[in-house]
Amino acid sequence: MAGEKPTIDDVARVAGVGRTTVSRVLNQGPNVRPEVRDKVMQAVDALGYRVNEQARSLASGAKREIALVHASNLDTEPNSYYNAGLELGAMRACAEHGFHLTNHNINQNAPDRSVRVRALLAAGRYEGVILTPPFSDDVALIRAVRAGGAAVVSISAGPDGRAVAPSVGIDDFEAGRDIAAYLIGLGHRRFGFILGIEGHVSAEGRFAGFLKALEQAGLPADEVVVERGKFTFHSGIACAEAILARSPRPTALVCANDDMAAGATLTVHKSGLEIPRDISVTGFDDTPVSEIIWPPLTTVHQPIREMGRRAAELAIEAVTDRERRPARPTLDLIPHHIVERESAASPRT
Repeated sequence: MAGEKPTIDDVARVAGVGRTTVSRVLNQGPNVRPEVRDKVMQAVDALGYRVNEQARSLASGAKREIALVHASNLDTEPNSYYNAGLELGAMRACAEHGFHLTNHNINQNAPDRSVRVRALLAAGRYEGVILTPPFSDDVALIRAVRAGGAAVVSISAGPDGRAVAPSVGIDDFEAGRDIAAYLIGLGHRRFGFILGIEGHVSAEGRFAGFLKALEQAGLPADEVVVERGKFTFHSGIACAEAILARSPRPTALVCANDDMAAGATLTVHKSGLEIPRDISVTGFDDTPVSEIIWPPLTTVHQPIREMGRRAAELAIEAVTDRERRPARPTLDLIPHHIVERESAASPRT
């Protein structure tokens, strides 16, 4: 095969499967066993196989496409707005520039998660890929996608992810410090904190900033009651139950996103306590749910739609202007702010 481009038949031969199976894997089709998918992707990598995108576009008249990859465990309820907000912002930017956006939900806990993401690129359909956490912190994955020829942009990546690809997000550390300083300013000294999923670097940054504010105020960080949630409403219920059972009870409960804060709010109501008279509750993201629960939620505004829009713009810039503007590991920080509503107040003395 020296000097010749590998074909889909070459991939099938090396993988020991049929041509139809290779096509199904490359197009994210159903009914493919993980071990078969792995064999196909290993053959793709070994041969350096790439679909001729120009030929495909000419044949089909299809639009140029960007993929937005969400981490999603399909066995649990989705985040109520985060994914939708990113999608809306990215879709508007793509539409303005003549690109088509396609969303993919991939279980971040699946053993073949990286294979599935790489298969999006191997199919030759996408010129740009936008990764959300925790995929945006998978350095090996980012490099593999980029080596395959697609532009990569990360959303809310941590230091490792930001070092290898352009990234869009807020300063999560400062946002965590800001919400802690706000509550300390109200007079709170005993805190509970509901973390997000393990490995979500940006959410961990919020907690690190929160602890830094406590340190600067001379408050003991080791007395914060901490529970780990899953960014879901039901995990907020369970974590709040555990935190409220502690004695002495915290006077303020900080949640790493609004969905968990909504669940925590329900738990507080069911326990017979009042918000914010008996305990303050705060969230993070400023999603629509924060305005419709009772009491309305004090939260950190994260400009989710703007983040999606900017990520798509960076991907499109990298795709359309590769020679003059290679995709460098830049960081676009978008401002955040605290939205004061009725769920936080000074503790009772």
